[in-house]
Amino acid sequence: MTNVSKSISSSVHFSPARILVVEDNPGDVMWLRHALDQHGEAYLLDVLRDGEAAIAYVEEHRAGMRTPDPCVILLDLYLPMYDGIEVLKAIKRTPDLRHIHVVVMSSHPAPRDEATVVALGAKCLVKPTTLKDCLTIASEILSICKGLEPLTLASA
Repeated sequence: MTNVSKSISSSVHFSPARILVVEDNPGDVMWLRHALDQHGEAYLLDVLRDGEAAIAYVEEHRAGMRTPDPCVILLDLYLPMYDGIEVLKAIKRTPDLRHIHVVVMSSHPAPRDEATVVALGAKCLVKPTTLKDCLTIASEILSICKGLEPLTLASA
């Protein structure tokens, strides 16, 4: 797991946004990090590279070894080891994690997979392909972490 902390503005009046990213593509993580940096707000970004690491995270959380909770989990749909749907099911089976906003992302989600994600109570989005789209998603993530409802996070 990679833990990256970025504190940009001393005028931030809330705890740093804690974001868990489960993504095997380092380029997608780089885009997200860049978009979050552009907002100038403090955040902590934990990155897990595959489904096996995500399942281990959930198990560690169940055992009380992981605190505090992330405010958002960004989850790649198609991961090595365990796919995003299996990870999402594990999250939803864990009472202490059910309250966390989960956003499942894929470049090309299959309609059946998208329906499963939504039925499990998560958002399913197409991965952003432009900086503008990345900035929008980063803004929405930070809004969720502040306790505000996202304005424009739309399903795939």
